[in-house]
Amino acid sequence: MTDADEVESVFPGVYKLADPKNPTKKLLATRNLTPGKVFYGERTVRIKINNENVEFRFWDPFRSKLSASILNGLVFFPFAEGGSCLYLGASTGTTVSHVSDILGSTGKLFAVEMAPRVARELLEQVVKHRVNVVPIIADARHPERYPSIYGTFPVIYCDIAQPDQTDIAIANCERYFPDKKGSLFLVVKASSIDALEDMNKVVSEQVRKLERSSFEIVQKIDLEPFDKKHAMIVARRT
Repeated sequence: MTDADEVESVFPGVYKLADPKNPTKKLLATRNLTPGKVFYGERTVRIKINNENVEFRFWDPFRSKLSASILNGLVFFPFAEGGSCLYLGASTGTTVSHVSDILGSTGKLFAVEMAPRVARELLEQVVKHRVNVVPIIADARHPERYPSIYGTFPVIYCDIAQPDQTDIAIANCERYFPDKKGSLFLVVKASSIDALEDMNKVVSEQVRKLERSSFEIVQKIDLEPFDKKHAMIVARRT
């Protein structure tokens, strides 16, 4: 059990807690929406807050690019309890599970994943335990074909390692932003776009694509040392 005074708020739903193995070090964590259940071997800690034992899950930046972005200086965080998000490239659900924590039981996260084997793991490991995650087994290149989707999303998160990843993100924003306005978190894997080009040049070209599509760039974040040749572009339309 850890003292509540050790809980430091970073963003709504995101905290820094002392590492039980090394109290001088602080780690990112989210409040576990499903106490007692972990999803990728992450450590947990229980803290007594207002006479309630609250379980937090440590958020590994080497497994989650959103966590890495926060540690590397992210300044804009539109995810919040009760909100909604369209997540492209959900994979096995590591980051999905933490965003699910942040959105809470009144929020909704639509998780798009195309690869059948990966999608099965997402379904088994995350979706069946989380009331606020809706799986969509589909190709994100065709947002008009998504089954079981409803409404629009003020936040779209895209982590798809494909040469056309930025075009995929833009197409989804065009279709699912409310009035074509919203926030985009775009993970850029430079080697998937051009394995021979300098990463900064690749990222700059993705920025220009977004700007040509009426996005304002809020921040560019290099994800080293957590992910090599990866960057997070945070952009929005207003």
